[in-house]
Amino acid sequence: MAENNVIISAEEEAKLLKPIDEYVGKIQKQIDALRVEGSDKVNSLKNQIAIAKENKNLTKEQQNKIIEESKKQLEKATATEAANKDQITKLIADAEGYLSKHYNSEYYDIVVKSCEAEKKAENSSFEKTKTQLQEEHKKALGSLKDAEEIKAEKYTYKNKLYDAQMAHESRLQEIKDRKHDAFMHKFHLIDLLRMSKYTFAQKQAQKIENYKYTFNMTQFLYKNGLYIVIILIFIALCIITPIVKNTQLFTVTNILNILQQASPRMFLALGVAGLILLTGTDLSVGRMVGMGMVTATIIMHNGINTGGVFGHIFDFSNMGTIPKALLALGVCIILTTVFAMIAGFFMARFKMHPFISTMANMLIIFGLVTYATKGVSFGAIDPAIPNIFIPKAGRFPMIILWAIIAVVVVWFIWNKTTFGKNLYAVGGNPEAATVSGISVFKVTMGAFIMAGILYGFGSWLECLRMVGSGSAAYGQGWDMDAIAACVVGGVSFTGGIGKISGVVTGVLIFTSLTYSLTILGIDTNLQFIFEGIIILAAVTLDCLKYVQKK
Repeated sequence: MAENNVIISAEEEAKLLKPIDEYVGKIQKQIDALRVEGSDKVNSLKNQIAIAKENKNLTKEQQNKIIEESKKQLEKATATEAANKDQITKLIADAEGYLSKHYNSEYYDIVVKSCEAEKKAENSSFEKTKTQLQEEHKKALGSLKDAEEIKAEKYTYKNKLYDAQMAHESRLQEIKDRKHDAFMHKFHLIDLLRMSKYTFAQKQAQKIENYKYTFNMTQFLYKNGLYIVIILIFIALCIITPIVKNTQLFTVTNILNILQQASPRMFLALGVAGLILLTGTDLSVGRMVGMGMVTATIIMHNGINTGGVFGHIFDFSNMGTIPKALLALGVCIILTTVFAMIAGFFMARFKMHPFISTMANMLIIFGLVTYATKGVSFGAIDPAIPNIFIPKAGRFPMIILWAIIAVVVVWFIWNKTTFGKNLYAVGGNPEAATVSGISVFKVTMGAFIMAGILYGFGSWLECLRMVGSGSAAYGQGWDMDAIAACVVGGVSFTGGIGKISGVVTGVLIFTSLTYSLTILGIDTNLQFIFEGIIILAAVTLDCLKYVQKK
C-alpha cells in the first residue's frame, strides 16, 4: 500500500510540473519580448546579409544596397541587444534560481520515487507472472501423455514466457524513459532561456544523465571487458614483482622506459591501423623495420662501414651529422614506402588479399636485405645523432614527443580530411563508396603510402633509440605486435571501425605487458602465449559485436 501511495499517475505528474512551467514560462515570455528587437533581429539580419551575398540573381548594386540597409538595421539591433543584455541575464538568473530551488524537491524527486516504486512493483508482478505460467505449464504437462502434445506444450510455455519477458522489459523501459524525461525537462526550459548556450556544469550534468540513460552492461563489457582484465593483470604484476624480484614495477623510471620503447612502435601501429580500416593487414612490418634499421645504420654509421651491401662498402663519414641523419630518414621512408606501394597496388588493382601481397613483401624484403648484407650487423651509429634528435630533458626521453606528433598528425588525417573520411567509407562499404564517387584504388594506395612513410619514420627512430646495431633480422615479430595493438585497441577487421585513441591504448598495453613480464623474468616464449591469448580475446569480442549488429 505504501508503494502505491508513492506511485503517481501521468495526470498527477503534470499537476506537479504545471506551476514550474508557468513560472518559468512567464519569465520566458518577457525574455522573448526583449529578444524580438535584439538577438532575434540580429540573427535574422545576419542571415539576410549572408543570403544576399550568395544570391546570384541579384546585381552587384542590389546586393550592396541590401547589405548596407541590413547593416544599418543590424547596428540598431545590436545596440538594442546590448541594452537588454543585463535585464535578460537577470531574468535568466531568476528562472534558474527558481528551478534550482523548486524543480527537484517539488517535481523530479517525487517522479524518481514513483519510478523506483513502479520498477519494484513491475519486478514483483513479473515474478508472479512467471510463477503462474510455470504452475500452469506443470499442470498442463501432468495431463498430457502424447510426446507431440508435450513438445507443443513446452513450445507454448516458452513463447508465453518470452512474451512476458518482452512485456516486462518494455514496461521497465517506459519507467526509465519517464525518469529520464523528467530530468531532461529542466534542461529543455534552460535551453529556451539560454538559447542553447549552456554553462559547463549544465553540459556535464546532461552528459552524465545521458550516459546513465543509455548505459548497457552487456555492451560495456563487450567494449571494455578486455581492458578491465588487462588492468587487473597489471595490478597483479605490480603486487607480484616486488615479492618475487624485490623491485617496484610501477615507478617513474619504468613508465618512461615503457613510453620510450612504445614510441617507434606507435608509428608502425598507426600505419597498420589504416590498412585494417580497409579490412586489410600488413605482415611485412617487421621486415620493413629490419630494412630501415640496416639502411639507417649504414648511412649514420660511426665511421666507415665494416660490412658491405652487395659487396660495396659505404662511407658517409665525410657528411655532416644532421645531413647524414636526414638522408637516412629520407632513404628509409623511400624504401619502406616503395615496398608498401607494391603491396598496395596488388590489393587495389587486382583485389589481391593484403595477407598475400604483404606476405610476399615480407619474404622479398628479408631475402633481399639478408642476401645483400650477408646477414651481418652494422654496429653502432654516430652517438651525436641520437643526442640531437632524441635527447633527454632531465629524465624525460624526447623520443616520446615524436610519437605524440605522429598520433596528432594521423588523428588529423583520419578525422579532419577528405582522405580520412574516404578511408572510413571504403573500409565500411567499398561498393557504396564507389557509387558515391570515391576512388577505392586511390584511397587504398593512399593508405599504403601513409603506412610506408610511418614505417620508415618508425624504423629510423628505433635506430636512433638503439644507437644502430641494424641487421636484417631486427624487427622480427613486430608485425604481430603492431596488428595486435590495433586489434586490442578496437580497430576492427570488419572494416571502417577504429579510433586513434584505441591504437595508442593498444600499443601502450602490449609494450607495458612485455616490459612487465621481462622485469618479472618470464621467458620470452611464454610472453608470446600471453600476447596470443589477449589477441584471441580481443578478436572474439570484436566478432561478438559484429554478430550482434548483424
